[in-house]
Amino acid sequence: MAKEEKGPEKLKFHVFRDERFIDLNLYQFGWERTSPTHSYGPYARNHYLFHYIIEGRGQLMANGQEYTVTPGHGFLVVPGQVTTYRSDPADPWVYTWIEFDGLRAHESLHLAGISGAKPIYTARNAEAGKTVEDEMMYIVNHGKASPIHLIAHGFLFLDKLVQCSAGRRSGGERRVRDFYIKEALTFIEQNYQRDISIEEIAAVSGLNRSYFGKVFRDAVGESPQAYLLHYRMARAAQLLKETRLSIGEIAALVSYDNQLHFSRAFKNVHGVSPREYRSTHLIDPENRDKK
Repeated sequence: MAKEEKGPEKLKFHVFRDERFIDLNLYQFGWERTSPTHSYGPYARNHYLFHYIIEGRGQLMANGQEYTVTPGHGFLVVPGQVTTYRSDPADPWVYTWIEFDGLRAHESLHLAGISGAKPIYTARNAEAGKTVEDEMMYIVNHGKASPIHLIAHGFLFLDKLVQCSAGRRSGGERRVRDFYIKEALTFIEQNYQRDISIEEIAAVSGLNRSYFGKVFRDAVGESPQAYLLHYRMARAAQLLKETRLSIGEIAALVSYDNQLHFSRAFKNVHGVSPREYRSTHLIDPENRDKK
C-alpha cells in the first residue's frame, strides 16, 4: 500500500490559558499559510492583535482606509477596532500573529510607532524584520512551554518589535511620567483589597486627579478606574483557580462587600460567572506541580 503523502503545513495555532500576568498577557498565537482571498472580518478584538507578514501580500481595511501589507511589514489591530483583512488572490499571505494585552503592551506599541490610527508596522531593514519574525515563530513553535517561559519570550517580542521598528520613538519624554505611574501601580498592587479611590491613588502619585487620569491613560492605555477593575478581577481569577475559598470570601479579598456586584463585575471582564470560571479552571492542589 502506498504511503500517503502529506501536503505542506498550513496552520499552527495555540491558545494561552494563564491569566495571572498583569504587565503582559498572551491570549493566542499562530502561523498560517493562507488561501487566496482568505478573509477575516469585519470583527472587533478584545485585545491587541499583531500580524507579521513573511510571504505574499494582502489588504487591511481599518479607519476607513485600505492598506496593502507585504513582507517586512506587519499590522496591528487594537481593542474595540473593527477591521477586515484579506489575502491577495494571486500571492496570498504567509504570516505569524500574536494576540496580547497588558500594561507594557500599550507602552511598547507606542514606542514602536504603531497604533489604531497608524496600524502598519515597518521593520528597519530585512535583518531587523527577520529578528521580529524569529521571535514570534519561537513563541508559536513552543506553544506547550510553561507560562513563565512564554511570557518571558512575549517580553522579548515586544522589545524586538520596538528595537527593529523603522518608526521607533524615543522613550525619553516618558521617563518622568513613568515614575508617577510606577508609584500608582505599586499603590494599587498593595491596596487593591480595600476600597481605594482614584483621588487617593492620584495623591500618592503627587498629581491632581484630572492630570493623573490623563497621564495614566497615556501610559497604560486605559483609565485608572478600568485598570483597578481589571487588576482586581485578575486577582479574583487567580484565587478562583488556585484556592477553594468561597466566592463571597474572594469577593471580600478584592474589595467587594456585595457578592452579586462582584459576580456581575467578574462576568463583565471574563465573560463568565465566577462559578463557571472556577468549574473550568480550578487547579487540583495535589496535581498542581505534576506534568
